[in-house]
Amino acid sequence: MTSDVFGRQHCRISDQEPNEKNSTASSNDFSDPVYKEIALANGYINRMTRDELRSKLAEFKLETRGVKDVLRKRLKNYCKKQKLMQKEPINGESYYDYICVVDFEATCEEGNPPEFVHEIIEFPVVLLNTRTLEIEDTFQQYVKPEINPKLSNFCINLTGITQEVVDKADTFPQVLQNVIEWMRQWELGTKYTYSMLTDGSWDMSKFLNIQCRISRIKYPSFAKKWINIRKSYGNFYKVPRNQTKLTIMLEQLGMNYDGRPHSGLDDSKNIARIAIRMLQDGCELRVNEQMHAGQLMTVSSAAPLEGAPAPQMPRYRN
Repeated sequence: MTSDVFGRQHCRISDQEPNEKNSTASSNDFSDPVYKEIALANGYINRMTRDELRSKLAEFKLETRGVKDVLRKRLKNYCKKQKLMQKEPINGESYYDYICVVDFEATCEEGNPPEFVHEIIEFPVVLLNTRTLEIEDTFQQYVKPEINPKLSNFCINLTGITQEVVDKADTFPQVLQNVIEWMRQWELGTKYTYSMLTDGSWDMSKFLNIQCRISRIKYPSFAKKWINIRKSYGNFYKVPRNQTKLTIMLEQLGMNYDGRPHSGLDDSKNIARIAIRMLQDGCELRVNEQMHAGQLMTVSSAAPLEGAPAPQMPRYRN
């Protein structure tokens, strides 16, 4: 097989034109010849070596880093997108304008005994523009813990956050108010649509949920639904759950961790890098988890794409 299988610009498989009857098929009609072309291209891609995949990706000016499964998925998605755009241009206006990446750091002890109460001590947010695929802004504030105000040596060594830093910090309700003001300045939920994104379920379902109870405030509505990038990554690249840890995802995509591990802001920036690569590879990151009646629940991929509401400070609990 030669590179002509794909065509120069549009992953064309052959020069044969679909007949008139089939060319009028609807965009959801899988009998349309375009889907046969996509299937043929996928079959060819499945037989390519890693070097052949990298060569083809380079020809289309796409990222060539990553393990073989990632390269294969990247090329398949590019070809599928090109074919479908020829058939019917895709309207990208319906996707989120921004993604807010959050990765909390919390108080901890070595071994994390089950009775230990985790309190948020770093609240970072990375604002990712889904159109430009660039980080437009970041927010970072430290938080003063109340139940266990003295950090363990294990926590200090793990996170790099010192006792002096948290002693000078605001309590959680004030930091949350500052986050909301920052989000409002970016007109999130009003002028621009957005979604929250985390590395796993714990940030929202555990750390934020527990912290709101400690601070005696209701759970914020803007954080009730989010994208769990571990689930999205596993489903998109077809890898098992044990290959969706942050450092492994970066490694599989051909990237190194940038910064200090367990710095909330640095972790968030690296998670954003993974999200950018996934969007470039053709993944439509969608909300897939939510808090409902205090419980963690899965959101179906068939659910409508809805942005998070405009951020508001939650009321205090009675």
